[in-house]
Order: sequence, then structure tokens, then C-alpha cells
Amino acid sequence: MSTVDSAAAVGAELERYRVELTGYCYRMLGSAFDADDAVQDTLVRAWRRFDSYDPGRAPLRSWLHSIATSVCLDMLRGRQRRARAMDLAAPSTAGAPMGPPQPESLFLQPIPDERAISPDGDPAEVVAQRETIRTAFVAALQLLPPKQRAVLILRDVLAWKADEVAGLLDTTVASVNSALQRARATLGDGGRQTDPFDPSDDEQRNLLDRYCAAFERHDVDTLVALLHEDATMTMPPFLWWLRGRAEQERALRAPDLPCASARLLPTAANGSPAFGQYMPDEGGVLRPFAIVVLGIADGLILDSTTYLDGARLFPLFGLPDEFPAARS
Repeated sequence: MSTVDSAAAVGAELERYRVELTGYCYRMLGSAFDADDAVQDTLVRAWRRFDSYDPGRAPLRSWLHSIATSVCLDMLRGRQRRARAMDLAAPSTAGAPMGPPQPESLFLQPIPDERAISPDGDPAEVVAQRETIRTAFVAALQLLPPKQRAVLILRDVLAWKADEVAGLLDTTVASVNSALQRARATLGDGGRQTDPFDPSDDEQRNLLDRYCAAFERHDVDTLVALLHEDATMTMPPFLWWLRGRAEQERALRAPDLPCASARLLPTAANGSPAFGQYMPDEGGVLRPFAIVVLGIADGLILDSTTYLDGARLFPLFGLPDEFPAARS
């Protein structure tokens, strides 16, 4: 095999782990863009060091996660944790000013399911991966010190053995078990629970179809009827957020609400249903506006997060730059 062929073969072998590594780095970092950077750095380092890799000492998967962990820990050093608006500020009211936008680095960011969850895995494993990439869980992970975060992800999400994690982190099994115990205690029960998202579930599909139709018609009565009594609404990069069906109804009935002309395209983010929201530009062309991620509980919408950086996020989700004419 030529040097070129050998290099291509190594690159192809490393590329097989991109999705799994992206899921791992996203849980560590809380940003899809940061996770992509971390994975790219990991694969470049692995490719450059591949001649020194000894499969007798560690499986390739373990070796790559060791590099990825080092990359993530370096990126997290001295950095403020990412969070949700409700983790940073008290709930607001519908008529209150939204305040100034905050730095993007303050907030947890969404990730497309397809970039972090392999569709080819065991069905039970896919469900587990979807559950552990949901926004509430990833936000809770950010509360942990970085090494505790790595331990919990490796042990409880990726199901590594304690001795495997100890080898990866160059520590003892006792230290791993202690870190895991502290991490689990910090996370507790994970707070508000949404139902597992199953794209094939008829009841969930019907709810989402009704939500999409009502949103596009700006049918406030139907939208309010689809909300959980304790539903929340957040809109990064603003700290402003609402809690409760009644407060959201007041916001939705505001006469100057700009979303009345919106159109939605379905997608999936963080193991949850999501939509790309398009708004008309000055020429009336429907352009990227926001990614809307929903959480469902008891057959109703429990939370909605509208990420307003549509121009940056839509390419990440593979969504078109203009709403498809066939859907207009």
C-alpha cells in the first residue's frame, strides 16, 4: 500500500468515530460548534500520532476518547460554564423588556441529532444516547467540574468500566468511583423531565403537526391549548424567559409579535423535536430566523427554546437558506 493509500485508510478509520466523539465532546462543552472544533483537533492529533499508536495497550476507541478528553479539558480551562436562561436569571413577564443580548458563550447551544447520535446503533443504545443529549441533562453536566463531567459521561453515558476510565484519565479506580459518586450527587434527579422523543410515535407526531400548523397560522388559542400548565419559553441570547401557560399566552397575544408570518421546517435537536423557523426578509423571501427546540410531557409542550442565531445554526442543521417553494 502506498503512503497516500495508507494515510487515506487511517483517515477513514478515524472518521468512523466522528459521531460518537462529537456526542462526547458536546456533552463536555455544551456547544455544537465547540464540539466540532474539539473533534477536528482530536482527529488531527490522532492522525499525526497514528504511527505511535499501540493497539496492544488500548483499543482505538479508548485512545481517541483519551485525546478528546485532553482537548476538551484544555478548552474548558478558565472558561465560564454554558447554561440555560432559567439557570441564570429569574423568570420575567410577558410585557417586560427583553434586555440586551448576552454573549453566545454564556448559553448552551443546540446540536442536530444526526451529528451526535449514530442511527446505526442498537435501538436501546440510540434511545439512551438521545436521552443523555437532551438540553436539561447537558445543562446539568455543565454544573460539574470538568474531570467529574468526563467521568460521569464515560461511566454513565458511554458505559465504560471504572478501570477503563481510570486508564484514560491516568488515575486510580478509587478516584474514578469517588468522582462518579460526587457527580451523581450533584446532578440529583435531573430536574424537570420531558417524555422520551420517538419520531415514530403517532401521538407525538400529531402534537407536533398541530403545533406547527397553529404556529404558522398564529392560532394563539390552539397554541395555548397545547402548552403544559408549567411550560417555559426561553430565547437565547436573551436572559428573558417565561414560565407558565398564562404568561406565554399574554406574550403570544402581543399585537407587535413578529412571528405571525413565520414558517417552520421540522428537524431534530438534542434528542428532541425541533423546527427551523423562517421569517420574511424585506423582500418577502422567507429566510433563516431561529431553531426552535421543544420538550414534551404528558402530551403537551413543556418547554420551548428559540435559538435566535438562525443564520449561523441553519447550516449546522443542513437546513436551506430559503424556505422551500414547495412548502410555501
